[in-house]
Amino acid sequence: MDDTPKRYECDVLIVGGGINGAAIARDAAGRGLRVVLCEKDDLAQHTSSASSKLIHGGLRYLEQRQFGLVRKALAERETLLSSAPHIMRPLRFVMPHDAGARPAWMIRAGLFLYDRLARREFLPGSQGVDLRTHPAGASLQPQYTRGFMYSDGWVDDARLVVLNALDARERGAVILTHARCNPPQRHPDGWNATLEGEGRHVHVTARCLVNAAGPWAARFLHGATNAAGGQALRLIKGSHIVVPRLFEHAHAYIFQHPDGRIVFALPYEGAFTLVGTTDVDFRGELDKVAISAEETVYLCQLVNRYFTRQVTPADVLWSYAGVRPLVEDAAASAATATRDFRLEPDLAGAPLLSVFGGKITTSRKLAEQAVDWIGQALGRAGHSHCAGWTEQACLPGGDLYGPRPDKRGVLEFGAWSARQAGRYAWLPAPLFERYARAYGTRIHLLLARRESLADMGPEVLPGLYAAEIDYLMQHEWARSSADILWRRSKLGLHMAPGSAVRLDEWIAARQGAVAI
Repeated sequence: MDDTPKRYECDVLIVGGGINGAAIARDAAGRGLRVVLCEKDDLAQHTSSASSKLIHGGLRYLEQRQFGLVRKALAERETLLSSAPHIMRPLRFVMPHDAGARPAWMIRAGLFLYDRLARREFLPGSQGVDLRTHPAGASLQPQYTRGFMYSDGWVDDARLVVLNALDARERGAVILTHARCNPPQRHPDGWNATLEGEGRHVHVTARCLVNAAGPWAARFLHGATNAAGGQALRLIKGSHIVVPRLFEHAHAYIFQHPDGRIVFALPYEGAFTLVGTTDVDFRGELDKVAISAEETVYLCQLVNRYFTRQVTPADVLWSYAGVRPLVEDAAASAATATRDFRLEPDLAGAPLLSVFGGKITTSRKLAEQAVDWIGQALGRAGHSHCAGWTEQACLPGGDLYGPRPDKRGVLEFGAWSARQAGRYAWLPAPLFERYARAYGTRIHLLLARRESLADMGPEVLPGLYAAEIDYLMQHEWARSSADILWRRSKLGLHMAPGSAVRLDEWIAARQGAVAI
C-alpha cells in the first residue's frame, strides 16, 4: 500500500533526480529549505549513471582553452574524493605517446598546466614513463615505448547520486521517485504541480521551481513557461563498452584517437575493462538511448590500435549510453562542445531556475551556486552563513574519520576497511569488500544485529542476500532488479542469464507479503 502523502508544501520543488537535482536537494535541505525532489524514473537512471565514472578536471578541455572549466573541476576533484572515499578513489592515468597525434611538447605543457591550475594536496603530479619497463606497457603494442602519467579520480556515478539524495532526505527533503511532474502552474508567489506515477497523484505547492531535468530540461521549461527559454541545449550521446579485462594492473589509460577525440580504458569490476566514450549528436527518443553498431566498432578499433589483446563487437559483454545536455556553444563537433554548466534564472512570476549542462565533477559547486540564487530569490539571504557547507561535509558513508572530509579517508581507506573486516569476520572477504566500497560506514546499518550469513536471509542471487535487498529498498529507493543490479551495484555484470527475472519475482513476492 502506498502511504505517500497526497499533498506537500515546500520552498523548492526540484524536477530531476540526476546528479544536479540530487546535489541541489542536498545543499538546499542542509540550509534549512523545505525541499521536494521528483524523478520520473529511478534516481540516476539516465545520464548520471552513463558517465565514464571519472572525477577529473578534463585534460582534453585545455586544448579547447576551457581553462575556467578545468580550474573549477580540478578545485572540486579533491573535495569530492575526500567526501566519499568509499565510492571514489584516486586513479593514475597512462597516456601512451602516439607520434602521429599530439606532439610530446604539447602534452608535457598541458600536464604542467593541469598540475598547477588548482591546489593539489594529495594527488601525485604528472611524470614521463618508459613503457618498455613499466607494467602499464606490457599490454600495449610494442611501438608505444614512451608515455605520460597523471592523476585524477574514479567514482561510482550512480551511487554518488543516491548518496546525495540520501543526505538530502536525512536533512528533511522529500525524495519521490517514479513521480513524473506534469506541466506546473505558475503564480506570482508560487507554483502548483501534480506528480503522477505508479497510480499516485501528489500535489505540490512550492515557492520556487528548479528545472534539473537534464536532457529533458528544455522540453520541461517549455511546458512550464510556454516559452523555449533563453538557453538552447545540444544533446550529445556518449557510449561505452565493457569487455574482458585487457590488462592486469590498476592504472587506467587515456588514448588519443586519430580523429582528435580522447577515449579512456579503465579497470572495471575486477574482471573487466571499461572503454569510452563516444561523442555524437543525438536527435532520437530520450527514453530509448543505446549504443549504435558504429559506435561499438569505433571503440573496438581504438582498443585494437593500442592493446596487444584485440577485441571485436562479439567480445562486448555490456554497453551503455547516455545523453548529455550540453550548453549550445556553436562548437563544430560534439567532442568540443563545452561541458560547463549554466544556471538560467527566471523571475517573471514565482522564481524558476533552470540548470543546463554540467558534469559530475562540478555538481557540488553547481548546487552551491544554485542554492545561493534560490535563497536570494526567496528572501533567505539571512541564511548565507550556511553557504558552502557541503564543502566541509562527508556524504553518507564517507565519514571514515569523522563528519568532515579528510584526505586520510582517501589515503587510508584500506586501513579503515581492514579494521571493519575484523569486526565482520563472518562475511566472505569478497562480499565484505563489496559492502565496504558500496556503503562505507553505512555498512554498520546494513549489518546491524547480524552475526552470521544465516542472519542475512536467503541468498536470492549469488552474493546478493535478502538483507541487502531490503536495505536498498528501504533506504535507497530501489524498486526493481535494474535498480539493484545496475545502478546501486554492478552485480549484473557477474550474474548468469535470467538473474534479473528471478530477482524481480522475489521483489514482487516480498512486496506482496509486506502489503498483506
